[in-house]
Amino acid sequence: MTLKLTINGQERELAVPPQTPLLNVLRNDLALNGPKYGCGLGECGACSVLIDGMAARTCVLPVSAAVGHEVTTLDGLSQGGELDPVQQAFIDAQAAQCGYCLNGMIITIRALLNHNTQPSTQQIRTALEHNLCRCGTHVEILQAAERAVVINAAALQEASHE
Repeated sequence: MTLKLTINGQERELAVPPQTPLLNVLRNDLALNGPKYGCGLGECGACSVLIDGMAARTCVLPVSAAVGHEVTTLDGLSQGGELDPVQQAFIDAQAAQCGYCLNGMIITIRALLNHNTQPSTQQIRTALEHNLCRCGTHVEILQAAERAVVINAAALQEASHE
């Protein structure tokens, strides 16, 4: 069976069983290695992508569920050589230690900002509470998320003046 998917703005046709986890298709068939295999249960967030702008856990999502939707991976967040404001904020805040959780953290914050451009610290914490970081960089991750709010607001303001 051939499935048509839109991933990072590109139409892709894949001959894969519809029940294949989307994570496997992204990593193994499309070589998009932003999403990571973490727990395999949809609990850690390492495998997250955006589907129509909302965070989704791809290790438990069949590829067939992505048909007809826009899938954006960490690899697809940057536009025209410019990092997404969330990506830039995580770099600026040096919010990585091992980096394994960062895909999920960045995707989750981008999804939050897609729906709430001025989240409070508590709203950020709530959004991230189901993303696991084993290295203990939670303080830096929260700083990066708060910085992302500021950078994102500036980018939105600049875009509105163009």
